[in-house]
Amino acid sequence: MTTDSSSTSTSAAGGISTFKGQERALRADRLGTGGLLLSVLAATAPLMVVAGVMPTTFAVMGIVGQPLLFVVLGVVLILFSVGYAEMSRHVHNAGAFYAYISRGLGGTAGAGAALVALVAYNALQIGIYGIFGFEVSGLLATYADVEIAWWIPALVAALAVGLLGWLKIDVNARVLGVLLVIEVLLVVVFDIAALADPGKQGLSLHAFNPDTLTGAGVGTALCFCIAAFLGFEQAPVYAEETSRPHVLVPRVMFLAVGGVAVFFALSSWALTVATGPAAIVGTAQKQSAGLLFFLTESRLGGTFTDVLHVLFVTGMFAALLSFHNVVARYAFAMGREGLLPAAFGRTSGTSGAPGTGSLLQTVVAVVVVVAFAIADDKPAGDPTAPVLHLFTWLGNIGALGVIVLMAAASLSVVVFFVRRGAAGAQAWRLATSAVAGLALLVIAGYTVKDFEVLVGAGPDSSLSWVLPGIIGLALAAGLVLGLVLRARAPEKHARIGLGNEAFQLDKAASS
Repeated sequence: MTTDSSSTSTSAAGGISTFKGQERALRADRLGTGGLLLSVLAATAPLMVVAGVMPTTFAVMGIVGQPLLFVVLGVVLILFSVGYAEMSRHVHNAGAFYAYISRGLGGTAGAGAALVALVAYNALQIGIYGIFGFEVSGLLATYADVEIAWWIPALVAALAVGLLGWLKIDVNARVLGVLLVIEVLLVVVFDIAALADPGKQGLSLHAFNPDTLTGAGVGTALCFCIAAFLGFEQAPVYAEETSRPHVLVPRVMFLAVGGVAVFFALSSWALTVATGPAAIVGTAQKQSAGLLFFLTESRLGGTFTDVLHVLFVTGMFAALLSFHNVVARYAFAMGREGLLPAAFGRTSGTSGAPGTGSLLQTVVAVVVVVAFAIADDKPAGDPTAPVLHLFTWLGNIGALGVIVLMAAASLSVVVFFVRRGAAGAQAWRLATSAVAGLALLVIAGYTVKDFEVLVGAGPDSSLSWVLPGIIGLALAAGLVLGLVLRARAPEKHARIGLGNEAFQLDKAASS
């Protein structure tokens, strides 16, 4: 079936068409509940969180009640998901966040959100290359007696992720699914072992005591912990590639955020049980990112710990691929609607994947990794630089951007349904969105306030305002772009956020 640039097309196989033709549409029916759930959960990188984020939060913040923080954040994000999921029944667009925000707050706000999303998810993805390269080079030195610089495996991974990004999304989902299931099972084995062989204080529930959430570090600990959830909100990005997005997307979102909250709460509690709540902070400060491996060595042996090290790396690769897919789809949606050059709004003919968006993300990742490699100018390279800089700097920039997007999306949900005259029918959903939005704004405020702690910089360091300023610059650039489109190309401005529904504008105009 052929189409021209202004015709409406439909697929005999039930695919979704766009006003610019089938080559501007992602392929429908590629993901079911399982594939969508695995694609989303892979971004949370459960083993990376348990082995990296949790020990850091215990050590740096000194907050024993981390398990309770995961429960609190789980409640906040479920409240957020109530309105977000309801909006996903009305808006099916690979642009997700910016599409929702443009529907509620207008095309100019949507353009601002689009640039923030593109920068934030790129930062989250690229930041992982730092710790990935560091871990792979460490594994090769330990088990193969091969010394290589961290940036070599990082660049190899970037190319591998880029190649996978060109494949069908269901192939990606299978790769992600296998890696995710294995690492989750290994963490569950540790949890059971820790509960079966607790520390001196036994099966203590002290970590769930509200008294543990006191002190100056709680706000910053919230920032660390909410970053562990990032990924659940990506389900709407794949809406066009499911057969029943109005059913599957909300289902997967609630399964993801609920499952992540329970899994992380129990796993962080298992860490406190293994050492004893009184000793968890001190042990985490001593062992740092080796805490989990230190605890598994004594309970499950060296072989299990070695396998865990390998799965730590494969779990990071799964997260890299998951975030890569999200960035590619944001670029596709933005190209389709005129926020990026039109070339980004086309899919590859064989796989139906957003190939140009995938290529963009790969190129940006390679450029940033090379820049950090050049900056690592010590004779043998500084092995901590990629972790302390590439991972922490970009990871926290990305987390801040997504938190801001979630807060804006909560407001957009309220405005969207009020404008449609559905405020009464959706009253309880609007209330949950408002509460979640306020909570997310508080967390965003703490993130900006404590940014020097999050990135390990001093209180007088310019990084404390330069790095979060990147999100501010992205927002400003997006708003300017939106204003320019509204003044010079109002037809493009009107289509921001409409995605596959944009062809209806052409139908209306032609009739």
